Amino acid sequence: MTRRTFARMAAAGAAAGAQLRAAGTLGTLKIGIGTYSYHGLSMEAMIVQLQALRIQEIEMSRGEFMLMSHPGEERFRGARTLFDTAGIRCVSYYAATIHDEPELDLAIRFAKLLGAGNITGDATGGPLLKRIDERCTQAGLSFGIHNHFFKTKFAYESPEDVLRALTGLSKTMGATADVGQFASCGYDTVDAVRKLGPYLKLVHLKDIAAAGAEENVLIGRGIAKIPEVMRELHRLDFGGLVAIEYEKEGPVDEDLQKEVAFARRLA
Repeated sequence: MTRRTFARMAAAGAAAGAQLRAAGTLGTLKIGIGTYSYHGLSMEAMIVQLQALRIQEIEMSRGEFMLMSHPGEERFRGARTLFDTAGIRCVSYYAATIHDEPELDLAIRFAKLLGAGNITGDATGGPLLKRIDERCTQAGLSFGIHNHFFKTKFAYESPEDVLRALTGLSKTMGATADVGQFASCGYDTVDAVRKLGPYLKLVHLKDIAAAGAEENVLIGRGIAKIPEVMRELHRLDFGGLVAIEYEKEGPVDEDLQKEVAFARRLA
């Protein structure tokens, strides 16, 4: 694909998205994509897929952008140029685990380069969470603690784990609730969203085949109670991004078309 072709497709998609927003046809919940879903594609090919799905907001969660990959600033500048050309807004940067002050510096810098207002991730201890709170507040960013399922114990598995971590912190700090990960850990997803409601910065919409593993299935076909979760988000009047995440190897474009259509029907 040439740069001229890409720019023409991006501009057309951005115009269509603007018309849809003006017409109010995308629903009341903001449906977006966690870009890890397209980790098997180039950035340019991913954006073509996002344009085809009329996605205007994303969370940057591709592995090559996470702190553990030691990315450089040019990667983020290049991504921002592609997103701006395509009319796509990066509302959140998924940094993953922040271990120390230098990594916190990078996370804030990278979020700013993307134009994001939120960082999603976690930290290795309470004192660092307080420092994240201070620094993100100064930078005008919010931070969402992300829950995870791992075979070994993780600090933020349950909604109660996240709530305890937020105790004593400012409103800068909140939760990025991954409903699929809560389901993997055996927790009721609707209960988790309800408990974290006042603290929600972002929601990762994901479905899981069964507890105790991370086998992704199309949303609505697993145990994560996606329709009930969406109803709870409506009840909470949640105004943040509901980012679909689909962690599957191989081609995902047809599956993500189905996922976006399913989520929009509930939005």
